[in-house]
Amino acid sequence: MIPPGKGVFITGTDTDAGKTIAAAAVLVSMRASGIDAVPMKPVQTGGGRWDRRPGPALSSTAPIRSDRGADGRPGLELQSPDLTFCLRMAELRPDPEELHDMVPFIYEPACSPHLAAAKTGCEISLDRILEAFHRLLRRHDRVVVEGAGGVLAPISANKTMIDLMAMLGLPVILAARPGLGSINHTLLSIGEIERSGLTLHGIIFCETTSAGWGEIEENNVETIGRMGKARVLGRIPYMAELAEKNSISPQVFRRYCAQSAVSGIKAF
Repeated sequence: MIPPGKGVFITGTDTDAGKTIAAAAVLVSMRASGIDAVPMKPVQTGGGRWDRRPGPALSSTAPIRSDRGADGRPGLELQSPDLTFCLRMAELRPDPEELHDMVPFIYEPACSPHLAAAKTGCEISLDRILEAFHRLLRRHDRVVVEGAGGVLAPISANKTMIDLMAMLGLPVILAARPGLGSINHTLLSIGEIERSGLTLHGIIFCETTSAGWGEIEENNVETIGRMGKARVLGRIPYMAELAEKNSISPQVFRRYCAQSAVSGIKAF
């Protein structure tokens, strides 16, 4: 179990619920308040291949060498798009060793973690993730951990993301969409988090489309907060620049987060 006050786990109701944007917002807000916080993406699928040709790359960070598969072939040089975004928004440049601790497992196939691991012959080890987490804690005050998919996304034949969350024991922030269908997904996720004995710190609602904010969204947020007995930490409105994450500058993102009124994050 991780000692209290050492970080937070960002999960989502499902894929593309806004986890990465929420994680970056929490990370940037922590650092703005003087906390030495760093990001961690324990399992990344859909890793982009590092392009050594001249021209723009996914980020200015170094590539991460994925593990060798069961066939023994050398791992690929990949980049984690989610971690890259968080690092860029916080203007952090970790050394290669620390970068590997931030992304212990990275896979090129864009699919569920358990399938990506099976396709590449490289199993996900919870022990390795925990060791990497502790190394980051020895160098920093807080770690903002972002999960993959939702709380029941499988990471092996018999383990899901909630098992990783329970092992770390961090308070949880749930990223959710405010639109139609969100009530069911969000309440189910809250139930799984509570059944695992974890503390749900609150929910951040992320507008991931330009559909706008109306009666449905307003009522969904109120209903989820009331029925789920959960605190709403804030709402991150849609921003055109975030449709393509690499097109927004750190300065604009920080102003954007400040205007989003995402609160209640300094307690970690």
